[in-house]
Amino acid sequence: MNRFKGSIRSATAAPTSTAAAPGIWTLTEQMQAKQASVWPGTVNFDYLIVGGGGGGGGGSTNTNTGSRAAGGGGGGYLTATAITAATGVAYTVTVGAGGTSPTSSGTVGNQGGTSSITGGTLSGITITGGGGGGTQSTTDGGAVGGNGANGGGGGWNINAIAGATRTYAGGTGTFNGGTGAHNPGVFAASGGGAGAGAVGGSYSGTTGGSGGIGITSSMSGTSTQYAGGGGGIGDGGSGTASYGGAVAGSAGTVNTGGGGGGGGGATTSARAGGSGIAIIRVPVAVTASSTTGTPTVTTDATYRYYKFTGNGTITF
Repeated sequence: MNRFKGSIRSATAAPTSTAAAPGIWTLTEQMQAKQASVWPGTVNFDYLIVGGGGGGGGGSTNTNTGSRAAGGGGGGYLTATAITAATGVAYTVTVGAGGTSPTSSGTVGNQGGTSSITGGTLSGITITGGGGGGTQSTTDGGAVGGNGANGGGGGWNINAIAGATRTYAGGTGTFNGGTGAHNPGVFAASGGGAGAGAVGGSYSGTTGGSGGIGITSSMSGTSTQYAGGGGGIGDGGSGTASYGGAVAGSAGTVNTGGGGGGGGGATTSARAGGSGIAIIRVPVAVTASSTTGTPTVTTDATYRYYKFTGNGTITF
């Protein structure tokens, strides 16, 4: 065993003997690996994953607001620190797609896709997408918002009885979507999708509900807003949106998990939910031995960030 003056070990890697037995570490290698959080044969990482945002409620592909549909819910949001994973194992990263918005009225927007990090002993790092927005429908089933990580807003039933206001619930989730309503000959308005931080806004008179607020995180190294709900629309106007969610007729922001806005749009993609994201953060001294899916890699004085905007793998 090598001794160092004052029992201080060098931070410079010692020469490796070609005769060394596999799996045996020198004390210097052990010290360096522990310092880099990769001893013994493990790496500690932090993560943030966001599911895809739900699609806005289906309706006309024209740019008019006649469909007055509801906003989609923001994708699920999951984060944790100091997760221990084995080195030499390929971990699969899945990024959920945004939910699509159907072309026809009467159809609830589609739920966003699931995001996850799996492999080795890791199995519980997964989060679902936001629920789709309800729509102008001839049935209650098409009016109620879709369920998901966060619920889509409620739409309205065109066959409601005249002379009375009838309400339609948003979908359920960690936070529920806002309520829509219809009073024939008076008004029709849909609810906003829920965000990862709050419920969706309900209709207010002739105005659609606003999307629920999302969550802000600096896991990427930059403060970014994620998973807001999409705004609903009514006879008198549309609700606002936040944190990647969209106003009526617009798509949620990509790689934020924002819900799509309800109402008319030039194309169905104009009301789609935003895709999700997966971010893995490790100490700056740690470097992945390989990745696929071309994640964006950045560093600062403390961390190295692997930002996946699509599916891939990472091995340490």
